[in-house]
Amino acid sequence: MRAVNRASPLKRRRRTKAQVVQLERQIHDVLREDQPQSIRHVFYRMTDPRLPEPVEKSERGYRHVQERCTVMRREGRLPYGWISDATRRGHHVATYDDAGDFLRSVAGMYRADLWAQADTYCEVWTESRSIAGVIQNDCKELAVSLYPAGGFSSLTLAYQASTHINHYAADRGAVIFFIGDYDPAGVLIDVAIERELRSHLDPGLDLTFKRVGINPDQIEEYDLPTKPRKASDKRVSDLRETVEAEAMPAALLRRLLRSEIEALLPPRALEIARVAEESERSILAEFAEMRGDW
Repeated sequence: MRAVNRASPLKRRRRTKAQVVQLERQIHDVLREDQPQSIRHVFYRMTDPRLPEPVEKSERGYRHVQERCTVMRREGRLPYGWISDATRRGHHVATYDDAGDFLRSVAGMYRADLWAQADTYCEVWTESRSIAGVIQNDCKELAVSLYPAGGFSSLTLAYQASTHINHYAADRGAVIFFIGDYDPAGVLIDVAIERELRSHLDPGLDLTFKRVGINPDQIEEYDLPTKPRKASDKRVSDLRETVEAEAMPAALLRRLLRSEIEALLPPRALEIARVAEESERSILAEFAEMRGDW
Protein backbone atom coordinates (compact mmCIF):
# COMPACT_ATOMS: atom_id res chain seq x y z
CA MET A 1 0.00 0.00 0.00
CA ARG A 2 1.35 3.40 -0.97
CA ALA A 3 2.13 5.67 1.97
CA VAL A 4 -0.05 8.73 2.28
CA ASN A 5 1.70 12.02 2.76
CA ARG A 6 -0.36 13.82 5.39
CA ALA A 7 1.59 17.05 5.20
CA SER A 8 -0.60 19.74 3.69
CA PRO A 9 0.91 21.40 0.60
CA LEU A 10 -0.88 24.59 1.63
CA LYS A 11 0.13 24.84 5.26
CA ARG A 12 -1.90 27.56 6.93
CA ARG A 13 0.28 30.34 8.27
CA ARG A 14 -0.07 31.69 11.78
CA ARG A 15 -0.71 35.42 11.85
CA THR A 16 1.96 37.64 13.32
CA LYS A 17 1.06 40.12 16.05
CA ALA A 18 1.13 42.93 13.48
CA GLN A 19 -1.27 41.01 11.23
CA VAL A 20 -3.67 40.38 14.11
CA VAL A 21 -3.61 44.09 14.94
CA GLN A 22 -4.39 44.89 11.30
CA LEU A 23 -7.29 42.42 11.23
CA GLU A 24 -8.72 43.93 14.41
CA ARG A 25 -8.40 47.40 12.89
CA GLN A 26 -10.36 46.23 9.84
CA ILE A 27 -13.08 44.74 12.04
CA HIS A 28 -13.35 47.94 14.06
CA ASP A 29 -13.50 50.12 10.93
CA VAL A 30 -16.27 48.04 9.36
CA LEU A 31 -18.39 48.15 12.52
CA ARG A 32 -17.69 51.80 13.23
CA GLU A 33 -19.03 52.65 9.78
CA ASP A 34 -22.18 50.51 10.08
CA GLN A 35 -23.75 48.81 13.07
CA PRO A 36 -25.23 46.61 14.31
CA GLN A 37 -23.95 43.70 12.28
CA SER A 38 -23.87 39.98 12.98
CA ILE A 39 -20.53 38.21 13.32
CA ARG A 40 -21.21 36.51 10.00
CA HIS A 41 -21.73 39.87 8.29
CA VAL A 42 -18.37 41.03 9.65
CA PHE A 43 -16.74 37.78 8.54
CA TYR A 44 -17.85 38.27 4.94
CA ARG A 45 -16.47 41.80 4.96
CA MET A 46 -13.13 40.38 6.14
CA THR A 47 -12.93 37.93 3.21
CA ASP A 48 -12.49 40.82 0.78
CA PRO A 49 -9.12 40.11 -0.93
CA ARG A 50 -8.54 43.86 -1.31
CA LEU A 51 -8.09 44.23 2.44
CA PRO A 52 -4.53 44.41 3.81
CA GLU A 53 -5.26 41.36 5.98
CA PRO A 54 -8.14 39.27 4.55
CA VAL A 55 -9.31 36.01 6.10
CA GLU A 56 -10.00 32.81 4.22
CA LYS A 57 -13.60 32.16 3.19
CA SER A 58 -14.08 29.11 5.40
CA GLU A 59 -15.39 28.12 8.80
CA ARG A 60 -11.84 28.49 10.08
CA GLY A 61 -11.81 32.08 8.85
CA TYR A 62 -15.19 32.67 10.47
CA ARG A 63 -13.96 31.33 13.81
CA HIS A 64 -10.92 33.60 13.65
CA VAL A 65 -13.09 36.70 13.12
CA GLN A 66 -15.39 35.52 15.90
CA GLU A 67 -12.45 35.11 18.28
CA ARG A 68 -11.04 38.56 17.51
CA CYS A 69 -14.46 40.16 18.06
CA THR A 70 -14.76 38.36 21.40
CA VAL A 71 -11.35 39.56 22.55
CA MET A 72 -11.99 43.14 21.41
CA ARG A 73 -15.38 43.28 23.15
CA ARG A 74 -14.06 41.87 26.42
CA GLU A 75 -11.16 44.31 26.39
CA GLY A 76 -13.50 47.27 25.78
CA ARG A 77 -12.15 48.01 22.31
CA LEU A 78 -15.38 47.07 20.53
CA PRO A 79 -18.77 48.21 21.89
CA TYR A 80 -21.02 45.24 22.65
CA GLY A 81 -23.97 46.94 20.94
CA TRP A 82 -22.17 46.93 17.59
CA ILE A 83 -22.71 43.16 17.28
CA SER A 84 -26.27 41.85 16.94
CA ASP A 85 -27.39 38.45 18.13
CA ALA A 86 -31.11 37.76 17.90
CA THR A 87 -30.58 34.02 18.39
CA ARG A 88 -30.25 34.31 22.18
CA ARG A 89 -32.18 36.63 24.45
CA GLY A 90 -33.67 36.69 27.90
CA HIS A 91 -37.32 36.92 28.87
CA HIS A 92 -37.91 39.67 31.42
CA VAL A 93 -40.85 40.65 33.60
CA ALA A 94 -41.30 44.42 33.94
CA THR A 95 -42.26 45.71 37.40
CA TYR A 96 -42.82 49.28 38.64
CA ASP A 97 -42.55 51.26 41.88
CA ASP A 98 -46.03 52.70 41.50
CA ALA A 99 -48.57 53.86 38.90
CA GLY A 100 -46.56 57.03 38.25
CA ASP A 101 -43.45 54.98 37.54
CA PHE A 102 -45.51 52.83 35.15
CA LEU A 103 -46.83 55.88 33.27
CA ARG A 104 -43.33 57.33 32.93
CA SER A 105 -42.13 54.01 31.55
CA VAL A 106 -44.87 53.58 28.97
CA ALA A 107 -44.75 57.24 27.88
CA GLY A 108 -41.57 56.55 25.95
CA MET A 109 -43.09 53.45 24.36
CA TYR A 110 -46.00 55.25 22.74
CA ARG A 111 -46.07 54.90 18.95
CA ALA A 112 -48.41 56.55 16.48
CA ASP A 113 -49.83 54.26 13.78
CA LEU A 114 -47.73 54.95 10.67
CA TRP A 115 -49.89 52.57 8.67
CA ALA A 116 -53.33 53.95 9.54
CA GLN A 117 -53.66 55.66 6.14
CA ALA A 118 -51.56 53.18 4.15
CA ASP A 119 -53.12 51.24 1.29
CA THR A 120 -51.66 47.96 2.52
CA TYR A 121 -50.46 46.13 5.62
CA CYS A 122 -46.75 45.15 5.74
CA GLU A 123 -44.63 42.49 7.45
CA VAL A 124 -41.02 41.29 7.16
CA TRP A 125 -39.93 37.65 7.39
CA THR A 126 -36.35 36.36 7.54
CA GLU A 127 -34.93 32.90 7.15
CA SER A 128 -32.56 33.37 10.10
CA ARG A 129 -32.56 35.10 13.47
CA SER A 130 -29.13 36.46 12.59
CA ILE A 131 -30.56 38.59 9.78
CA ALA A 132 -33.52 39.58 11.95
CA GLY A 133 -31.13 41.06 14.50
CA VAL A 134 -29.51 43.24 11.84
CA ILE A 135 -32.80 44.74 10.55
CA GLN A 136 -34.73 44.76 13.82
CA ASN A 137 -34.22 48.47 14.56
CA ASP A 138 -35.37 49.46 11.07
CA CYS A 139 -38.52 47.35 11.36
CA LYS A 140 -39.20 48.86 14.76
CA GLU A 141 -38.76 52.41 13.46
CA LEU A 142 -41.05 51.72 10.50
CA ALA A 143 -43.59 49.90 12.72
CA VAL A 144 -43.65 46.63 10.80
CA SER A 145 -43.85 43.18 12.38
CA LEU A 146 -40.71 41.07 12.02
CA TYR A 147 -40.80 37.25 11.94
CA PRO A 148 -37.51 35.28 12.06
CA ALA A 149 -38.53 31.85 10.81
CA GLY A 150 -35.37 30.03 11.91
CA GLY A 151 -35.35 27.96 8.72
CA PHE A 152 -38.59 26.33 7.62
CA SER A 153 -41.26 28.00 9.73
CA SER A 154 -43.22 26.10 12.33
CA LEU A 155 -46.91 25.55 11.65
CA THR A 156 -47.75 27.44 14.84
CA LEU A 157 -45.80 30.56 13.87
CA ALA A 158 -47.37 30.67 10.39
CA TYR A 159 -50.85 30.21 11.84
CA GLN A 160 -50.35 32.96 14.44
CA ALA A 161 -48.95 35.32 11.81
CA SER A 162 -51.83 34.68 9.40
CA THR A 163 -54.31 35.46 12.18
CA HIS A 164 -52.55 38.80 12.61
CA ILE A 165 -52.68 39.45 8.86
CA ASN A 166 -56.38 38.61 8.71
CA HIS A 167 -57.06 41.21 11.39
CA TYR A 168 -54.93 44.09 10.10
CA ALA A 169 -55.17 43.52 6.34
CA ALA A 170 -58.82 42.53 5.97
CA ASP A 171 -59.86 45.56 3.94
CA ARG A 172 -56.58 46.55 2.26
CA GLY A 173 -54.40 43.49 1.60
CA ALA A 174 -50.87 42.71 2.78
CA VAL A 175 -47.30 42.78 1.50
CA ILE A 176 -44.69 40.50 3.02
CA PHE A 177 -40.98 41.02 2.36
CA PHE A 178 -38.64 38.06 2.79
CA ILE A 179 -34.85 37.86 3.26
CA GLY A 180 -33.05 34.53 3.07
CA ASP A 181 -30.07 32.62 1.71
CA TYR A 182 -29.74 31.79 -1.94
CA ASP A 183 -29.14 28.07 -1.59
CA PRO A 184 -31.14 24.84 -2.07
CA ALA A 185 -32.93 25.33 1.25
CA GLY A 186 -33.23 29.11 1.16
CA VAL A 187 -35.03 29.26 -2.19
CA LEU A 188 -37.62 26.80 -0.89
CA ILE A 189 -38.16 28.28 2.57
CA ASP A 190 -39.93 31.43 1.37
CA VAL A 191 -42.12 29.30 -0.93
CA ALA A 192 -43.10 27.11 2.04
CA ILE A 193 -43.79 30.12 4.28
CA GLU A 194 -45.97 31.80 1.67
CA ARG A 195 -47.90 28.58 1.03
CA GLU A 196 -48.53 28.02 4.74
CA LEU A 197 -49.62 31.62 5.34
CA ARG A 198 -52.03 31.57 2.40
CA SER A 199 -53.63 28.38 3.71
CA HIS A 200 -54.87 30.28 6.78
CA LEU A 201 -55.82 33.63 5.21
CA ASP A 202 -59.42 34.71 4.88
CA PRO A 203 -60.93 34.13 1.40
CA GLY A 204 -60.31 37.06 -0.92
CA LEU A 205 -57.51 38.64 1.14
CA ASP A 206 -54.91 40.02 -1.27
CA LEU A 207 -51.36 38.95 -0.34
CA THR A 208 -48.14 39.93 -2.13
CA PHE A 209 -45.06 37.95 -1.08
CA LYS A 210 -41.73 39.37 -2.28
CA ARG A 211 -38.16 38.15 -1.78
CA VAL A 212 -36.01 41.24 -1.10
CA GLY A 213 -32.82 39.19 -0.99
CA ILE A 214 -30.85 37.21 -1.82
CA ASN A 215 -31.78 37.18 -5.51
CA PRO A 216 -29.69 35.95 -8.48
CA ASP A 217 -29.43 39.46 -9.97
CA GLN A 218 -28.11 40.84 -6.67
CA ILE A 219 -25.28 38.31 -6.64
CA GLU A 220 -23.94 39.77 -9.88
CA GLU A 221 -24.88 43.41 -9.26
CA TYR A 222 -23.23 43.61 -5.83
CA ASP A 223 -20.50 41.03 -6.50
CA LEU A 224 -21.55 38.93 -3.51
CA PRO A 225 -19.19 36.11 -2.47
CA THR A 226 -20.44 32.65 -3.46
CA LYS A 227 -19.56 29.12 -2.49
CA PRO A 228 -20.34 25.77 -4.17
CA ARG A 229 -23.50 23.98 -3.10
CA LYS A 230 -23.16 20.90 -0.92
CA ALA A 231 -22.89 17.84 -3.13
CA SER A 232 -25.12 15.91 -0.74
CA ASP A 233 -28.02 18.34 -1.10
CA LYS A 234 -30.25 17.11 -3.94
CA ARG A 235 -32.80 19.95 -3.78
CA VAL A 236 -32.99 22.48 -6.65
CA SER A 237 -30.39 20.70 -8.76
CA ASP A 238 -29.87 23.60 -11.19
CA LEU A 239 -28.57 25.88 -8.42
CA ARG A 240 -24.77 25.54 -8.52
CA GLU A 241 -23.47 28.46 -6.43
CA THR A 242 -24.87 29.57 -3.07
CA VAL A 243 -24.85 32.88 -1.22
CA GLU A 244 -25.69 33.45 2.43
CA ALA A 245 -27.88 36.45 3.23
CA GLU A 246 -25.10 37.73 5.51
CA ALA A 247 -22.86 38.02 2.46
CA MET A 248 -24.75 41.20 1.55
CA PRO A 249 -23.34 44.18 3.50
CA ALA A 250 -25.66 45.04 6.39
CA ALA A 251 -26.01 48.69 5.36
CA LEU A 252 -26.99 47.70 1.82
CA LEU A 253 -29.47 45.12 3.09
CA ARG A 254 -31.13 47.65 5.38
CA ARG A 255 -31.25 50.23 2.61
CA LEU A 256 -32.92 47.85 0.16
CA LEU A 257 -35.48 46.77 2.75
CA ARG A 258 -36.27 50.30 3.93
CA SER A 259 -36.78 51.42 0.35
CA GLU A 260 -39.36 48.66 -0.20
CA ILE A 261 -41.20 49.41 3.05
CA GLU A 262 -41.19 53.20 2.76
CA ALA A 263 -42.63 52.96 -0.75
CA LEU A 264 -45.80 51.55 0.85
CA LEU A 265 -46.20 54.37 3.38
CA PRO A 266 -48.11 57.62 2.71
CA PRO A 267 -45.90 60.68 2.05
CA ARG A 268 -44.20 62.04 5.18
CA ALA A 269 -45.86 59.36 7.31
CA LEU A 270 -42.80 58.89 9.52
CA GLU A 271 -42.29 62.62 10.00
CA ILE A 272 -45.96 63.23 10.87
CA ALA A 273 -46.03 60.26 13.25
CA ARG A 274 -43.00 61.54 15.16
CA VAL A 275 -44.69 64.88 15.79
CA ALA A 276 -47.83 63.14 17.05
CA GLU A 277 -45.76 60.84 19.26
CA GLU A 278 -43.96 63.72 20.97
CA SER A 279 -47.28 65.37 21.77
CA GLU A 280 -48.85 62.22 23.19
CA ARG A 281 -45.75 61.32 25.18
CA SER A 282 -45.76 64.76 26.79
CA ILE A 283 -49.37 64.25 27.90
CA LEU A 284 -48.53 60.83 29.35
CA ALA A 285 -45.55 62.32 31.18
CA GLU A 286 -47.81 64.99 32.70
CA PHE A 287 -50.18 62.27 33.91
CA ALA A 288 -47.22 60.54 35.54
CA GLU A 289 -46.26 63.72 37.41
CA MET A 290 -49.87 64.24 38.51
CA ARG A 291 -49.96 60.73 39.98
CA GLY A 292 -48.81 61.97 43.36
CA ASP A 293 -51.94 64.16 43.68
CA TRP A 294 -54.42 61.33 42.99
